[in-house]
Amino acid sequence: MTTNDVTLIATAAMGLETLVKSEVMDLGYTDVKSENGKITYKADYKGIARSNLWLRTADRVKLLVGEFNAYSFDELFEQTKALPWEDWLPEDAFIHVVGKSHKSTLYSVPDCQSIVKKAIVSRLQDQYKVYTNLEESGVRYKIEVAILKDKVTMTIDTTGAGLHKRGYRIEQGEAPLKQTLAASLVKLTNWTPDQPFVDPFTGSGTIAIEAALIGQNIAPGFNREFAAEEWDFLPPNIWDEALEEAEDLANYDQPLDIQGFDVDHRAIEMAQNNSLEAGLADLVKWKQMNVKDFKPQTDVGYLVGNPPYGERLKDRPEVESIYNALGGIMKDYPKWSVYVMTSHEDFEKHYGTSASKKRKLFNGFIKTDYYQFFGKKK
Repeated sequence: MTTNDVTLIATAAMGLETLVKSEVMDLGYTDVKSENGKITYKADYKGIARSNLWLRTADRVKLLVGEFNAYSFDELFEQTKALPWEDWLPEDAFIHVVGKSHKSTLYSVPDCQSIVKKAIVSRLQDQYKVYTNLEESGVRYKIEVAILKDKVTMTIDTTGAGLHKRGYRIEQGEAPLKQTLAASLVKLTNWTPDQPFVDPFTGSGTIAIEAALIGQNIAPGFNREFAAEEWDFLPPNIWDEALEEAEDLANYDQPLDIQGFDVDHRAIEMAQNNSLEAGLADLVKWKQMNVKDFKPQTDVGYLVGNPPYGERLKDRPEVESIYNALGGIMKDYPKWSVYVMTSHEDFEKHYGTSASKKRKLFNGFIKTDYYQFFGKKK
């Protein structure tokens, strides 16, 4: 196997595929294909490390082992066994198979997982000439069998804990925003690091922290470990080189004007602690403040927020008054661009003006709209 011979799949939340594709291409990979929920691309071994370190908006990075059609358990077994598992898995690999099946003849996921595990073990026994049970005392390899319309995709997870787990969020509130989604909210604006950035509903600080990481071009995965770091077939130097590259590309001297406000003083304490853990120290200014008291200090800037949605009926009047107050404040600052994510369908009515653009996004399982109000050009 050559070091250029890997196909990677970066998985994406619904609606974020174009962002993930653009990030993959920014890493220099050109053979890129976008489908629902995933971006497939060719890379070398180093691409496994670089993708995990740099992809801000992807959920995880998987290594593609093979694809085929299967309509019976026999076919699933034989075609799984035909794949070169010994290229990836050592003799003592701890094999953990997970699965999913959608609109396929083989719909029993537990049966599919069991058959795939048997087929992989059988292949490794043949290749390593082991005629007893495999010990499985080594590194854990999480293998996924995904069947969609009878097409089977076999992957190994390179990431471990999802990419949203950056390693800096030591404290969080009740409904924390995933870091990958927070980064997406920032990337979906055309903010640049030389412009003011405000999140007036900062919670545990995630949007403002992600903006700071983007602003200084800090790799989001610099503060954590990944499953593939333990893999035998990967040269350990690829991780050192990828971290060195990330260090070289970070622009720690970039001045930033990023602020996070929240009405709850406990949220501000959490945000400060998380920001410190992310290595951002005093880069983000935090302040306890009601959004109704917010007054922009500059003519031009960006406001990005994930306010309360008013999911419970009794919370609606208060939430609607927040939207109304924000709209009233921002109409006096026409050069500011405002981006708000909420599931409240009457947001524009309460805000007082129609969005320049709307984008459907999912916050966990909640269907939301990302309302984008573009500031007037200078």
